[in-house]
Amino acid sequence: MTNVARAAALLRAGELVAFPTETVYGLGADAGNPRAIARIFAAKGRPADHPLIVHLPDASHLERWAVDISAAVGKLAAAFWPGPLTLILKRHPSVLDAITGGQDTVGLRVPNHPLALQLLREFDGGVAAPSANRFGHVSPTTAAHVREELGDAVAMILDGGPCAVGIESTILDLSGGEPRILRPGMLDAAAIGAVLGRPPAFGGELNAPRVSGSLEAHYAPGTPLQLVAAADLAATAAKALAAGRRIAVLAPEAPVHVHQKMVWSAASADAAQFAHELYARLRELDALGCDLILVAAPPAAEAWRAVADRLRRAAAGSK
Repeated sequence: MTNVARAAALLRAGELVAFPTETVYGLGADAGNPRAIARIFAAKGRPADHPLIVHLPDASHLERWAVDISAAVGKLAAAFWPGPLTLILKRHPSVLDAITGGQDTVGLRVPNHPLALQLLREFDGGVAAPSANRFGHVSPTTAAHVREELGDAVAMILDGGPCAVGIESTILDLSGGEPRILRPGMLDAAAIGAVLGRPPAFGGELNAPRVSGSLEAHYAPGTPLQLVAAADLAATAAKALAAGRRIAVLAPEAPVHVHQKMVWSAASADAAQFAHELYARLRELDALGCDLILVAAPPAAEAWRAVADRLRRAAAGSK
C-alpha cells in the first residue's frame, strides 16, 4: 500500500492525517464524519464556532457541498483551482454544523499540491483541513513543524517538502451580493477582479460569515512579537538592547551593529519570497529563547497586503 493509499484509509477510519498544500500543511479529517471533525478541534484546541475549510479533489465535487452555485464560481474555479483560493458559498443541507461553525455558509477549495491532490482523489471526498498546528500559533510549512507541534495527535503526516506559497489561501465570500475578500492571500484582488469583471471588496460586514484566520490575534509565536515601522526599527532595537533584553530581528538590514544579545535574520524585499519564508522564520526566531522579536513592517503596497495581515495578527497574538 502506498503512503497516499494508507493516508486515505486512515481518513476513512476517522483518523487525522496531516498533508501538504501549496499554502501550509493541513490537519485533515473526513469532512462527513462528526467524530473525526471533533478530533481536529481537540488536537488544535480550536474554538467550536470557528469554521473549517473543506478541501476537494476538483470543482466537480462542488455540488456535494454547496448550493446556489453561480456562474462566477465556475469562472473562478476554472481560473484558480487548483490554487490558493477558498470560496465561501451557501452550504448544502448535508454539511455538518461542526464544519461551518453553525453558519449557513461553507468554505471550499482545491489545493495545488501533487500529494494533496493524490490524497483527495484517492479518498474521493471532502477533507476538512485547517492548518496543522495548535490554534492561534504559527502555521506549519514543513512536515517537521507538524511533528513538533502536534506529535502523536496525528495518525500520519504526508511529507511533501516545504510549502511553495507559505501563507494561507485568499478567502473570497460569494455567499452574498458583493464578492468580498475576507482574508487576503497571495492571490490578489486584481487577479480575482480580472475574472469577475469587477474588483472584490475587502473585509467583512457586520453579518459576514466567520472564516478561518480572521481573529485579531492569530499566527503568533510564543515570544512577544512587535511590528515596527522601518524608520523606527534602529531606535526600538537599541532601546531594547540597552534594557538588557535579548532580541531577534527580522528585517532587510540589521538595525544596529553586531551585538551579542541580538540575532538578525535577513528579510526578503520580494513579497512572494517573504511570504514563502515567513512562518519558518518566525518558528526559527521563536526557538532562540529571546525576550522579543522585532519585525520591520512591510511596505504599504498591495503586493504586501497578505503578509502585513499575518504580521499584524501575529503581533496581536503574542502579547
